[in-house]
Amino acid sequence: MNLEELNLLEQRKIEAAIAAPILQGYVEKLGRSKALSIAMEVIEKLSRDKGRKAAREKGSQSLKDLAQIMKSWSGNGLLEEEIIEESETRYFFNVIRCRYAEVYESIGVKEFGYCLSCCRDQPFVEGFNPEIKFKRTQTIMEGAPHCDFRFSLDSKP
Repeated sequence: MNLEELNLLEQRKIEAAIAAPILQGYVEKLGRSKALSIAMEVIEKLSRDKGRKAAREKGSQSLKDLAQIMKSWSGNGLLEEEIIEESETRYFFNVIRCRYAEVYESIGVKEFGYCLSCCRDQPFVEGFNPEIKFKRTQTIMEGAPHCDFRFSLDSKP
């Protein structure tokens, strides 16, 4: 079995088991802010590249295709979502349950959860289509009651 055959939650769990102790070591040597900044820079670059690859594989950079990808990440109950609006130019939803946060908490690494998982979203969108605007003001990983995902694509005149 290769990494692509694992579901995303299992991938994140394996990554966290390796990355969290390394991050903790860097936090002790460099301080929390510097260590997490370096880690997030690397993770965000990987995510941006993954967004570009997804756009090439889809052959499209539409918001509809991005929404389809996002929905695939929540399959099998990984995320419970409330769709607020879904159209050609807007995809707004709230995540009301996040199994990723639950797993990070269960293995004792929730303090690194945003760095290991949530920080991937913005750069993925940038890589997929830099015209799509993404806004999120809170995450369950950081203690909020829900994550508020807002994607929009302005119509070209």
